[in-house]
Amino acid sequence: MKFPNTEVLGDAEKINERNADLNRALSLGNLEQTKIKIYFEDDTSCKMVETTVWGVTDKRLILKQGVVIPINRVHYIKL
Repeated sequence: MKFPNTEVLGDAEKINERNADLNRALSLGNLEQTKIKIYFEDDTSCKMVETTVWGVTDKRLILKQGVVIPINRVHYIKL
């Protein structure tokens, strides 16, 4: 997959909410290995993956097996 550098969310409040959800997902992933649904967009379409979050950096979401999704391409997370 290829990811553009543009932000998919236009509202600062939604961006803050997404960041809070990512931190909750990280805690759930590390403590309880809970799977969550991540809705994101690459350069062709919107996609969804159900997985465990292993890490969150300032720009990337790290999933199992080293899979990385840029945070600015995540629409929302369903815990």
